[in-house]
Amino acid sequence: MVTVNPPVIGITIGDPAGIGPEIVVRALAHETIPASVSPVVIGDRWVLERAMDATGIRLEFGSSGQPRLIDLANVEHRLQWGKIQATAGAAAAQFIERAVQKALAGRLDAMATAPINKEALWRAGYRHLGHTEMLADLTHSDDPLTMFQVRGLRIFFLTRHLSLREALDQITRERITSMLHRIDNELKRLGVARPRIAVAALNPHAGEGGALGREDQDEIAPAVEDARARGIQVQGPVPADSVFAQALEGRYDAVVSLYHDQGHIAAKTLDFHGAVSVTLGLPFIRTSVDHGTAFDIAGRGIAKADSMIAAILAAGDLVRKVTIIGKAST
Repeated sequence: MVTVNPPVIGITIGDPAGIGPEIVVRALAHETIPASVSPVVIGDRWVLERAMDATGIRLEFGSSGQPRLIDLANVEHRLQWGKIQATAGAAAAQFIERAVQKALAGRLDAMATAPINKEALWRAGYRHLGHTEMLADLTHSDDPLTMFQVRGLRIFFLTRHLSLREALDQITRERITSMLHRIDNELKRLGVARPRIAVAALNPHAGEGGALGREDQDEIAPAVEDARARGIQVQGPVPADSVFAQALEGRYDAVVSLYHDQGHIAAKTLDFHGAVSVTLGLPFIRTSVDHGTAFDIAGRGIAKADSMIAAILAAGDLVRKVTIIGKAST
């Protein structure tokens, strides 16, 4: 780790044809950022200049009190706003790769990432399903955990970028038990002394005793019992139409969402612009906005930076928590 006061946060600008550069510029201009973290932007100076023109915000990188910039100068100046382009996908991947290199070398405490476009990434020859899979590959990490954080609500995901049909095949007793153990450990690492976890049900009314599907009885409930036997405080399956509200009210410290949209809908309905995605299980903390590249409004200077600001601040806060807990345990 570099430092904890303030934490050094590497900020990637995402797909240069999307709203990433604009929301990074807006976030860096927000008064809460320099007061909380030391930002290091990994991107392309020309792209950021174009984003500043679009937003009407001016930043001087590298001067006193201003963010530092690692300029890869890797974006063609004929790049178009709001379109899927292989060159944009390649540049976005290179921003991530450089940030990971810096983090693994101990030059960054955490990463906060603006959105990438998966199709642009694939056109550039990368085969990762998204940010998380790419980060896992670059750091040789086995199956990192994704946690959404919004207004005190924490949501973990058993499966991520799979079709619903494929996700159903991954809802097994063994996978849920293993994940509950990992979630319990990660929450403790983040300062939750005795985590209370809920597992969302798959079927309506948690299957109604098997009348509406057997998965809740045959896979989820046994996994919960297995985890309890290991000393983990967990409830489930809890009907998905109520578990997120219960967690928001303070009954649980975290909820396990079984598939992508189950948790995303809850988080984004609660606060679309304020939700933050956190990747745990890497050698460093990574946070991200909880939205996409929004090509339809890219370059218009109207994209909101709330989630980007929240992601940067969350990265700094999580670094402090992990560092404090680490010091307390030594």
